[in-house]
Amino acid sequence: MSGVVVIIPAFNEEDLIGETVKAALSIPEVDEVVVVDDGSEDETAFVAYDAGARVIQLDSNQGKGAALNAGLADTESEIVLMIDADLGATAVETRKLLEPLLADQADMSIALMKAPPGHKGGFGLVTKLSKWAIGKYGGVEVTAPLSGQRAIRRKLLEDIGGFEMGFGVETALTIDALRKGYRIVEVPLPLTHRVTGRDWRGFLHRGRQFYDIMKAVLRRRKMSSNRHGRECRRHND
Repeated sequence: MSGVVVIIPAFNEEDLIGETVKAALSIPEVDEVVVVDDGSEDETAFVAYDAGARVIQLDSNQGKGAALNAGLADTESEIVLMIDADLGATAVETRKLLEPLLADQADMSIALMKAPPGHKGGFGLVTKLSKWAIGKYGGVEVTAPLSGQRAIRRKLLEDIGGFEMGFGVETALTIDALRKGYRIVEVPLPLTHRVTGRDWRGFLHRGRQFYDIMKAVLRRRKMSSNRHGRECRRHND
């Protein structure tokens, strides 16, 4: 078992998934790109396959965590690079997430992404909740707690039992990794993706995120912490 696999959970992403897959496949260290079509109603699966990905299709929309777990169970690579389906051509920049793991400087790396100029997102409640939870139950401060672009060692994922279900994926993953003593770094990257605005769809999405993160946090509140003491730092700091 060796190498790097890219796992991309996707739901109705036919417009950008092809470009994202091609960019991910251009990363020299990547052996395979797996797209998990999470019950899409459009041509996501066909476009991803045509771009060169291996496609796993779920019968219904089961959420990000379930899609990631399906991809993890169907691959064997030592390093998992999880990325969002809407990165487009900038997905090639996620190669930099691999560097700390390949140099044995980290067990998980997290992308730091800047919001587009002039973008008005939400009010930061979901991010604040996630940051608070990671500090409270993981013992460190993380700059980008909700970043979905991450390189992760398989042994870490197996040790924590895979991905959390729903939208609590990133928060739970970070807390669990820190509690187990794994090393985490954050890597600034020039990535672009579709951002959630302040319309009703955006507020609905953030409401679901808040609910799922709160559920994940409450579950971990009941767990005993194994150990803290690791740090989350910027790569090359």
